Amino acid sequence: DEWFSRGKKLPEDPGADTVDFPKRTTPAKGYELLFQPEVVRIYISLLKESKTPAILEASAGAIQNLCAGSWTYGRYIRSALRQEKGLSAIADLLTHDSERVVKAASGALRNLAVDLRNKELIGKHAIPNLVKNLPGGQQTPAKNLSEETVVSILNTINEVIVDNLEAAKKLRETQGIEKLVLINKTGNRSEREVRAAALVLQTVWGYKELRKPLEKEGWKKSDFQVNLSNASRTQGGNSFDDSTL
Repeated sequence: DEWFSRGKKLPEDPGADTVDFPKRTTPAKGYELLFQPEVVRIYISLLKESKTPAILEASAGAIQNLCAGSWTYGRYIRSALRQEKGLSAIADLLTHDSERVVKAASGALRNLAVDLRNKELIGKHAIPNLVKNLPGGQQTPAKNLSEETVVSILNTINEVIVDNLEAAKKLRETQGIEKLVLINKTGNRSEREVRAAALVLQTVWGYKELRKPLEKEGWKKSDFQVNLSNASRTQGGNSFDDSTL
């Protein structure tokens, strides 16, 4: 805990497109080996080259964990993933047949989006695949994903569209609003899913620039308000996702 708190020093720099790892004066040892640049590159190589679902899940999960929170090396790793072209490799995993791989990729993207430059890129390139994994809509039927995975995807979408108008527009363009409203109002989704979808809808409605276009498409303000009256009350637990696996 003492070591981790010492790392919580540097905020994300919105103007920094690249961040270099600190130069070491002594070799890394022990737990430090887990977050060195050469190890991060191994994770990225595994994401790009491996065909084994367990390896893909574990690699994305390792990145998710390392990028969680505001500790110093998390900031460097978020930048390194962008510089090493790792964002697209993780976004591609959202189309994987394995639900565990999809969930790990979603969690990794959520933590990577803390970096503002990453958020912009993820908004451009990953929103369509995130939306495709949501239930409902008129597109090709989505996979029958578990509550945990759906909530993870919804939380990732919200992280990406907060303070990111272009990503919110992309969400609207890819049938995202239709799917979110269905989750919110059909009455056959869990309370956690409804709450997570409602949070995304509220974020979208918060953009005044989108209200007129949405209203022209037939949406009303009430469509963007939470509706828990019909949500399943049998689901226990918290209404949040952990930042790490």
